[in-house]
Amino acid sequence: MLQTEPVRSAYQPRIPENLEALGIPPALVVDLVLRRLYVRGLSNFQSLSEALKLSPLVIEQVFRQLRQEQLVEVRGMTGNDYNFTLTQAGRQRAHECFQVTHYCGPAPVSLKDYHKAVKLQAARVRVNRKMLRDAFSDLVLTDRLLDQLGPAIISQSSIFIYGPTGNGKSSIAERLLRVYQDAILVPYAIEVDGQFIMVYDPVVHERIECDDPDLDPRWVLCRRPCVIVGGELVPSMLDLRLDEATSIYAAPIQMKANNGVLVIDDFGRQAISPRDLLNRWMVPLDRRVDYLALRYGVKFQIPFEMMVVFATNLNPSDLADEAFLRRIQNKIYVEPVDPDSFDEIVRRVAAARNIPLEPDTPACLRELCLRDGRKELRACYPNDICNILVAISRYENVPPRMTRENLERAVSLYFAKA
Repeated sequence: MLQTEPVRSAYQPRIPENLEALGIPPALVVDLVLRRLYVRGLSNFQSLSEALKLSPLVIEQVFRQLRQEQLVEVRGMTGNDYNFTLTQAGRQRAHECFQVTHYCGPAPVSLKDYHKAVKLQAARVRVNRKMLRDAFSDLVLTDRLLDQLGPAIISQSSIFIYGPTGNGKSSIAERLLRVYQDAILVPYAIEVDGQFIMVYDPVVHERIECDDPDLDPRWVLCRRPCVIVGGELVPSMLDLRLDEATSIYAAPIQMKANNGVLVIDDFGRQAISPRDLLNRWMVPLDRRVDYLALRYGVKFQIPFEMMVVFATNLNPSDLADEAFLRRIQNKIYVEPVDPDSFDEIVRRVAAARNIPLEPDTPACLRELCLRDGRKELRACYPNDICNILVAISRYENVPPRMTRENLERAVSLYFAKA
């Protein structure tokens, strides 16, 4: 795997020092501060600044406005910092704000700034066979396959990976993220028509410590994301999801995957039909923009700047028509493994489990896997069969050994009778 340290993002927004520089409606920021005070009670400039990811100067500007309107009152000082809370009128106003939305987290960025950030952070990858060999060092891949992956990765367009099951399609797709060696900025949230849409997701976005004190803290420095969905994919995951209790929107999967990789694994086996999914993404794949809608019908455009990878063991022509397949410019067939690759996988699996391996063991396992009319070797066979072999050894309470007898026993459990 490539080990170079991530560099700074291509997008470098500076800390806004006043309300107008935030790029979002000032009234929205005032309401956000009111909700935070409503939830937290007594607060000060420093704690509000840290919670809302706003500079102390912006917090002070809002504080002076609220104090002038007699919505907050000072309850003392900590050092040079005011301690303050809501007045009765302030609590009434904050309660009204709270009925609209419960959001009181980091201040959002504007949709315009989000578009700018995603565009500037579009991936530009330079790879060659050696770099790919390093990135996929834990897989046994042929030069031919690497030479297909390389141009596809450089193009940063969509990829269709297909072929018989068990030959590493999903493993390849999951590791594509390794070719990226830079970092991106992801907003905690964005504002659209006064609504809050949560974008940063700690499950998806791997945070990196940021050493730039002048960076706008409303953005999180992250490694490029990789979102993987399989059979659980349903239509609702492609649209904004509104939490009815809090009136806060969550971004769809393609929005969280922006500037990264989105893998549709086991394509064709989702609850949403392939035709519906492909129709939904016909325009995004072609024009790199998508369209979302708020609950009350307001539609807006978001960037669709990612590498989409479809992995399937089904026939592509059975899943999509020619018009859609034309938009997926890279189609990579992952064929069954050849004998040499199979033997190397056996050696790696045995070494990983500290199982003694005789020189003729890989050939023996190949013979057993091709018995009873089976004509193809699959990359998954060595690991799967070794798992069974280890389970047998635990059952017998003996160290695992790859003898022909043990392998025959494991193989007979692994393959179904014809």
